[in-house]
Amino acid sequence: MDGSMVIVGGGLAAAKTAEALRNRGFDGAIVMIAGEKHLPYERPPLSKGFLSGSTVAAKLLPLDADWYAVHHVDLRTGVRATKIDRADHLVFLDDGSAVRYDKLVLATGSRPRAFPGEPAVAYLRSVDDAQALRERLGDGRSLVIVGGGWIGLEVAATARSAGTAVTVVEPQRLPLLGILGERVAGIVAGLHRRHGVDLRLDTGVDGIEVDEVTGGPGGRVTTTDGATLEADTILVGIGALPNTEIAAAAGLPLESGGVVVDAELATFDPDVYAVGDIANYPDPHFGRLRVEHWANALNQPAVAAANLLGHHETYDRLPYFFTDQYEFGMEYRGYATGENRVAIRGNTDALEFLAFWLDGENRVCAGMNVNLWDDSQAIADLITSKRIVDPDRLADRSIALAEV
Repeated sequence: MDGSMVIVGGGLAAAKTAEALRNRGFDGAIVMIAGEKHLPYERPPLSKGFLSGSTVAAKLLPLDADWYAVHHVDLRTGVRATKIDRADHLVFLDDGSAVRYDKLVLATGSRPRAFPGEPAVAYLRSVDDAQALRERLGDGRSLVIVGGGWIGLEVAATARSAGTAVTVVEPQRLPLLGILGERVAGIVAGLHRRHGVDLRLDTGVDGIEVDEVTGGPGGRVTTTDGATLEADTILVGIGALPNTEIAAAAGLPLESGGVVVDAELATFDPDVYAVGDIANYPDPHFGRLRVEHWANALNQPAVAAANLLGHHETYDRLPYFFTDQYEFGMEYRGYATGENRVAIRGNTDALEFLAFWLDGENRVCAGMNVNLWDDSQAIADLITSKRIVDPDRLADRSIALAEV
């Protein structure tokens, strides 16, 4: 195919889209509009290895600078797209220029949800955020984290491992309760308490006051139970917002906060595709989903690239994510909520177990393997087969998963 491809975004999904196009043999022009000044990078290590200092910045890059040069990708860092003109196939940039496209891929990702009033606290989304936060961790330092989600807990684990005193304020009675349910969320809470995290659960935040002298990100957090928590650093991790403003302004339909795409990742405009955090796509197992998972940013671009070049592939991978917190390493596949029934096989005390979330008919809709790495495919097969299982047999380690 001749013509030009424009990719709006500077993260993993954008980089993998450019790579997939070249791997598919596309030799036309590719322009990438990356808002940050850095080369496109992966974000999961920002709360783990990069934050701890065990992962260097170069390891965050899916593609190095030479790749973009050798493959003739016009990578524009530090410039942002401000407007899409679908009629004239133009993307306008904040430097006053415009780029014409034949096909456009939106990979704009998401941003942290701001605390009301936007006090000058810390957030974690960019490599610059992580670098600044890393410099504030260590023995004798203190950190209050507002929000006990995945990012908050990963940062808590990294900070405690660095010797930082950590307090987590979470309005639910257990961290990750809405995702994992009572039993598994309780295991995670116990893990953090054993490592010295002060979990303030079932507790909200009345206000945040940053230091007057420094202007933040240290200061005081006032909780709904009347406590005042002082810390060198206050980190807010209360979720993310998809960057869909430019898509909405261009008239692209949104649903559940995401840009609506079909199974081939195309929007209703056949010349515009969306991948990664912003894509609201039809999952063949669970219906329409928008999930802010690393795996979508990694895998959706290959499907989008194929279809941009005239093929007809569909995105049908199970939702997947992973986390590492202290000695707790896990992978999660599928899609469930904390309201689903949970069956567990293995030793939860030793943190070597499998957890399965079941729907009302005892079909497995999600599975987690904790420090057990040989059952990944069997878990995926249980989910995709949609077969009804016996929860007691599912929890019995003597019965192979394929025979449940």
